Amino acid sequence: MPIFSFCIAEGYIHTRDRKKYILRLLIFALISEIPFDLAFEGKIGLSHQNIMLTFFLAVLALYFFDLIRGEVKEDTGKYSMGRTIPGIFVIVAMAVAALLLKADYTIFAVVTVFLFYVFKDAKYFIRSAVGVAFLALTRTMGYYCTTGLSIIPLLLYNGKRGRGLKWLFYVFYPGHLLVLYVIKLALSGQ
Repeated sequence: MPIFSFCIAEGYIHTRDRKKYILRLLIFALISEIPFDLAFEGKIGLSHQNIMLTFFLAVLALYFFDLIRGEVKEDTGKYSMGRTIPGIFVIVAMAVAALLLKADYTIFAVVTVFLFYVFKDAKYFIRSAVGVAFLALTRTMGYYCTTGLSIIPLLLYNGKRGRGLKWLFYVFYPGHLLVLYVIKLALSGQ
């Protein structure tokens, strides 16, 4: 999840059209919901929503954060603190929305995407470490303690665009969930 959160923040930073990026995440959140429900619950329901919904909320939060925060002030070269603080409330509101909607990784994913975004101008190690450390420190039970290992591929990222496999990653998420559901059915003998 930290690697996907990083990629979502990078996508937001580098996209040509942020509104289309937000819409694309919403569409894939909707497409992914049925495979997600089937893979994890065995039936379609609203007890738990997929990570694409959480990423949609995170990017929507970034969009409103940027709108509220505005541009860097010419005289100081910094953002207005009076506008940044209300922008942070949008991040908190979307994180709470993720929690209330029972979206996968809830608050943790929204905050992680925000940290990767807000530290985009920091030294690369610091940027990577902040997001991963947040998750590793807040989600330490069970398999979450392996979150720290995600720092390795993040540090290997060279800042350049990959091979243009964007659509593969969008299709991979609902696709792998359908495969997991089929395996679950096969193992249960249905």
